[in-house]
Amino acid sequence: MTILLSTPTADGVREAIAALREWQHDEAPMQLHPGDIGWNYRFGTAETAAVVRTWSRDGRILAVGMLDSPTLVRMTVAPDAFQDEDLARRLVEDFSLPERGVLPEGAVSIEAPQGLLLHDLLTKEGWGVDEPWTPLFRDLAEAVEDPDVWIKAIGLEQAQDFADVLRSAFNTTRPTREYRHELSAGPFYADARCLGAYDDQGNTAAVVTVWSAGPGKPGLVEPMGVHTDHRGRGYGRAITVAGAAALREMGSSSVRVCTPSSNVGGVATYKAAGFAARPEIADRIRKV
Repeated sequence: MTILLSTPTADGVREAIAALREWQHDEAPMQLHPGDIGWNYRFGTAETAAVVRTWSRDGRILAVGMLDSPTLVRMTVAPDAFQDEDLARRLVEDFSLPERGVLPEGAVSIEAPQGLLLHDLLTKEGWGVDEPWTPLFRDLAEAVEDPDVWIKAIGLEQAQDFADVLRSAFNTTRPTREYRHELSAGPFYADARCLGAYDDQGNTAAVVTVWSAGPGKPGLVEPMGVHTDHRGRGYGRAITVAGAAALREMGSSSVRVCTPSSNVGGVATYKAAGFAARPEIADRIRKV
């Protein structure tokens, strides 16, 4: 059967999300999560559909990708297709040929889970590896400890606070109050929670958004940030613990996150919040 590459409609994104939810399990390697696409809805519904790609055979979705930027695709495949040679070869072709509408010419990156036959084929084609990232996981079978700070939901009325913390935490001017509004309007926000940690004066010190993939599935932290004015006071650990507790209430079996290994402070914060680091991973890169 021919493998079909598609850019889905807004309704088609629902099918891609459904496939991603089905593919999540606690022992799976770090991979594209429904929450990754959910977080992209901060840019709008049409904009999100435009960056999603699916690969299907005989009507079944075998792989899902999301363009996190014009030169970076994050993707994963169905668990029973990790070693599917036809799929792997088609993916290499589609990632290598700009006319296929996935990646452009020049330097590009692919984030793909470990264990895919795709990696072997990319190596043969001369693709290299980028800087290492550290995946971190926390089991949610047991009750989550109290975060020991004031935590409350970040609603639409706190949209500016949400944006302010993210801008400060990531040293960027991009987040706006509209992010929070667009998230709420997105079709998958029922699977998410936005939380804030507050200091004694009621200032927003840290925020987190967490995403469920459904009961008995691993949840995702995306993103977590601490305002620069409140760093070094335990708010990162506290808001991460609060996010884990929210996911457990939603039925998640575990929670995962991935951060650059060079982000030593971030790795330490997640470990302080009860996460365990797993072996480092790296994107595949094609240099100019």
